[in-house]
Amino acid sequence: MDVAELVGTTLARLGVAQVFGVVGSGNFHVTNALRASGVPFVATRHEAGAATAADAYCRLTGRVAVVTTHQGCGFTNALTGIAEAAKSRTPLIVLTGDTAGAAVLSNFNVDQDALARAVGAVAERVHSPESALADTVRAYRTAVQQRRTVVLNLPLDVQEMPSAASEVPEVAVPARVRPDHGAAVALADLIAGASRPVFVAGRGARASGDRLRALAETSGALLATSAVANGLFHDDPWSLGISGGFATPLAAELITEADLIVGWGCALNMWTMRHGKLIGPEATVAQVDVDQSALGAHRPIDLGVLGDVGLVAEDVLAELTTRGLTATGYRHPDVRERIATRGRWSDEQTPDESTADGIDARTLSRMLDDLLPAERVVAVDSGNFMGYPSAYLSVPDEQGFCFTQAFQSIGLGLATALGAALAQPDRLPVAALGDGGFQMSIADLDTIVRLKLPMVLVIYNDAAYGAEVHHFTGEDQDIVRFPDTDLAAVGRGFGCTAITVRTADDLAQVTTWLDGPRDTPLLIDAKIADTGPAWWLAEAFGH
Repeated sequence: MDVAELVGTTLARLGVAQVFGVVGSGNFHVTNALRASGVPFVATRHEAGAATAADAYCRLTGRVAVVTTHQGCGFTNALTGIAEAAKSRTPLIVLTGDTAGAAVLSNFNVDQDALARAVGAVAERVHSPESALADTVRAYRTAVQQRRTVVLNLPLDVQEMPSAASEVPEVAVPARVRPDHGAAVALADLIAGASRPVFVAGRGARASGDRLRALAETSGALLATSAVANGLFHDDPWSLGISGGFATPLAAELITEADLIVGWGCALNMWTMRHGKLIGPEATVAQVDVDQSALGAHRPIDLGVLGDVGLVAEDVLAELTTRGLTATGYRHPDVRERIATRGRWSDEQTPDESTADGIDARTLSRMLDDLLPAERVVAVDSGNFMGYPSAYLSVPDEQGFCFTQAFQSIGLGLATALGAALAQPDRLPVAALGDGGFQMSIADLDTIVRLKLPMVLVIYNDAAYGAEVHHFTGEDQDIVRFPDTDLAAVGRGFGCTAITVRTADDLAQVTTWLDGPRDTPLLIDAKIADTGPAWWLAEAFGH
């Protein structure tokens, strides 16, 4: 076999689960080698979409995916999606062609290693036929064991060289890190001494929900999550939902009054802690993370514990059990009643500011939450609208929400929903998008139609880049406002079932689609009434 076939076959044997990409001459043979080895391939219409779909697939399956691109322009097209994955520490392989070493005048020649490193990815390459197997295994091992996004460059001249097949070694998953005993005892001391503890779980806690629930029950802690871990404690009566900008007024109040906040696999960054406003003056802050550099990176902490979230929770619970501790903590009957009655944004009394021409985003989101099946997976793009679906559309668990926001780029939501839909095929995929982000990524609407995904696309259409409109109040806004576009007509052109929603009555058409065969995606062009900046945007930027 040639090197291209060896690389594709090796990655398949190592266990990559899915490939997304746009195929050109530089990645044609290696992509077919992956397909021939049984790895499913989805051809997207743009490389940025391929990278983000692969990222979402990895997040919701826990398995390594591959995005494959042509050299030069194919690779640079994918960079925004690669940056998002790299910032999120998604174990992803970017398999890209590269120009031959001697092709210094090639139109496609750019420094792909430097570009990969510039966006936070790890740059690797296949150097020769003799090293091809080891180079490929090293890239896969780095992705899996270090939770990194790895760019594996395949120079065209090396791809074509003959290479002997070799046995592929097994790559072990990273060992879980048990905490130092003294650190676990110190955290147990803090929890035992707290009367109002709150646990905030992040991405690093997504696999440890049951253990955190058990520790919280013993210690009397309330439970919350960062946005990326939304749904982790969905059905728990002591759950406050999302902490930070999307927090309900009750969640913000109870977190601010905590005397101990423990971040579990959570960065405790400006968004999750509202620039520190959710940390009361008397609160002690502890943080648990498997990455030493994450401890205290965003704000001062009183205690940092290095270790796997699940193992730390187990060890702290064992320590508290040995002491015979069972505390009421923050779990008083009146607190439970307040959470039951005001624990969700849907419980908050907000005015309906819909007009004859536009629907209030809160009304839209509330009604969709009631209409759509509970077994759903929600993907949210970035923009002024993003808090509405994040806060109002409930999800059944942490696998029901995918939030590609580490780079805060608009235009990733549609591809996120694509990857999430393939990762969770038994759930209704819901893409929550702004009109700007949707039009930026519209090419992959073709992919969603082609795959016949029964997806609901909700476009919060304010005919503007809404975040900028509300951020730069009092200034000339012509550069961020646009004529209204009939996005339902665009959706029908791609092959979607599409409706325009201006009033609550228009949403009856959603039920018609749900009751039908769902053999085409449903695109909802929701014309949004101008109700001012979203609450999270106003809070975040002081408006």
